[in-house]
Amino acid sequence: MTCWLWVLSLQFLLLPAALPPAGGCPARCECTAQTRAVACPRRRLTAVPDGIPAETRLLELSRNRIRCLNPGDLAALPLLEELDLSENVIAHVEPGAFANLPRLRVLRLRGNLLKLIPPGVFTRLDNLTLLDLSENKLVILLDYTFQDLRSLRRLEVGDNDLVFISRRAFAGLLALEELTLERCNLTALSGESLGHLRGLGALRLRHLAIAALEDQNFQRLPGLLHLEIDNWPLLEEVAAGSLRGLNLTSLSVTHTNITAVPSAALRHQAHLTCLNLSHNPISTVPRGSFRDLVRLRELHLAGALLAVVEPQAFLGLRQIRLLNLSNNLLSTLEESTFHSVNTLETLRVDGNPLACDCRLLWVVQRRKTLNFDGRPPACATPAEVRGDALRSLPDSALFEYFVCRKPKIRERRLQRITAAAGADVRFQCRAEGEPAPTVAWVTPRHRTVTAASAGRARVLPGGTLHIQDARPGDSGTYTCVASNAGGNDTYFATLSVQPEPAVNRTPGEGRNDTQVAARFPLDLTTILVSTAMGCITFLGVVLFCFLLLFVWSRGRGQHKNNFSVEYSFRKVDGPAAAAGQGGARKFNMKMI
Repeated sequence: MTCWLWVLSLQFLLLPAALPPAGGCPARCECTAQTRAVACPRRRLTAVPDGIPAETRLLELSRNRIRCLNPGDLAALPLLEELDLSENVIAHVEPGAFANLPRLRVLRLRGNLLKLIPPGVFTRLDNLTLLDLSENKLVILLDYTFQDLRSLRRLEVGDNDLVFISRRAFAGLLALEELTLERCNLTALSGESLGHLRGLGALRLRHLAIAALEDQNFQRLPGLLHLEIDNWPLLEEVAAGSLRGLNLTSLSVTHTNITAVPSAALRHQAHLTCLNLSHNPISTVPRGSFRDLVRLRELHLAGALLAVVEPQAFLGLRQIRLLNLSNNLLSTLEESTFHSVNTLETLRVDGNPLACDCRLLWVVQRRKTLNFDGRPPACATPAEVRGDALRSLPDSALFEYFVCRKPKIRERRLQRITAAAGADVRFQCRAEGEPAPTVAWVTPRHRTVTAASAGRARVLPGGTLHIQDARPGDSGTYTCVASNAGGNDTYFATLSVQPEPAVNRTPGEGRNDTQVAARFPLDLTTILVSTAMGCITFLGVVLFCFLLLFVWSRGRGQHKNNFSVEYSFRKVDGPAAAAGQGGARKFNMKMI
C-alpha cells in the first residue's frame, strides 16, 4: 500500500506542467501552465473561444475562421502579452477591440482580409512593440492610424494592396525602429509621411513599382542606418541627391534596372560599411567609383552583367574585407583595381569565365590564405587548365600559365598625315601581347581616347584612331599606348590639318558656292516680295513730296506783296529849312 502511494505521489509531482491553469482550458485548445500559454491553431474556430484563463500571457489563434473582433472578445485577458491572429478571415476590427490589453507587446494580424484600419483600433496599446499587418487587403493608411502606439518598434505592412499612405499615417510612432513596405501598389514614396519616423533605424522597401527616388524621400530620417531597396524593376537610376541627409551604415539596392554604379549618390555616405548592388545590369565599374566610401568593409556586386572592372575601380577602399563579384562575365580581376589587397579576407569570383594568366597571379599567390567562402574560382581558359580550381593549382603552373608577355606594337613606321579641314583621318596601331593588350591614344591636348570615348575621335577595334571632321586645332603629335598586365609600349604619329583658304570663288566652284546659295536663297517668291517692297517705298516718297507742294501752294496767297512807307524829313535850322518843310511824305513799295 505504501508503494502505491509513493507511485501516485510521484505522478502528481511530474504532471503539473501539463495541467491547465486554475481557470481551466478551452476544449479545443492546449494550455501550458509554466509559460501561461494557450494554443488553439487549426481548430476551425469562428470566434475567440470562451474559458480562456484570465492569467494567460500568450494566446495563439492562428489558422482559424475568425471573421470579426469586437471590443468584448478579449476583455477577460488583461495580462495578455502576445496575441497571434494570423491567417484567419478577419475582415473587420471594431475600435476598442484591444483596449483591455494594456500589457500586450506583440500583435500578429498577418494573412487576413482587412481592407481598412479605422481610427481607435489600437487605443490603449501603450506597450505594443511589434505589429504585423502584412498579407492583408489594406488599400490606404489613414491619418493617425498608429498614433496610440508610442512604444511600437517594428511595423510590418507588406503584401497589401496599398495605393496611398496619408501624410500623417505614421504620426505618433516615436519609437519605431523597423518598417517594411513590400509587394504593394505604391508608385511613389511620400517624404512627408516618412518624416514622422524620426527614430527609424531600418527601412525595407521590396517589390514596389516605383520608378524614381526623389531628393526629399529620406531627408527627414537622420537616424536611418539600414536601407534596403529590392525588386524595383522600374528603377533605372539612383539620383545624386536621393540619399542626401542620410548617414547609412548599410545600403542594399538589388534586382533593379540601374545600369551604372550610383557614384554621385554614394558620395556623401562616408559611414557606409556594407554596400550591396547585386543583380543589377551593371556592366562596368569605372575608376574611383567608390573612392568616398573610406569605411566600406563589404561590397557585393554578384549576379550582375559585369564584364569590365577598370584599374583603380576600388580606389579609396582602404578597409575592404569582403568582395563578392560572383556570377558575372569577368575574365579577370587585376590587382591594380584595388587600393590595397592586403586588407582583403574574403573574395568571391566564382561563376565567372576567368582567364588564368598573369593578371590573376596575385589571387593564386594568396590562394592558401584567401577565403573563397566555400566556392573557389576555376579557370575557363586556357584549355589545359579549364575547370581547375585556383586553390588546387600546383606551384609549377605559376611559371607555365601565369606569365605575361609585354605588349609590342607591330609596325613602327612613323605616320605623318597632312589633311584638309573637314577630312577624316586614321592612324593605325596594332599591338600584340599576352594577354591581349588594350590600346588608347593620347591627343596633343593630353586627352585620352579609348574605345568607349565619345566625340569626333575614337579608337576602332584593332587600335586604329579615327578622327572625324579634322580641324586645324587637331594638329600635333598623337601617342598610341598599348598596355596589359605585363607592361606597355608606345608609338607616335603626327597630324597637320590645313585650314580652308579664305578666298572668293565664282559661282559653281565648290562647297563655298553651295554654302552661299544656301545662305541667300533666290527664288520667285523672294524676288516678287522684294520688288513689291521697293515699289511701295518709291510711291510713298512721291506721295509725300506732292503733299508738301500742296500745303505750300495753299499758304502762298495769304501774304501781301505791297506795303506803305511813311517818311518824315529831319529838322534844319534857318529860313530855308522852314520854307522847305511841308510835312510827312508817303510812298508805296512792292516786294518782289
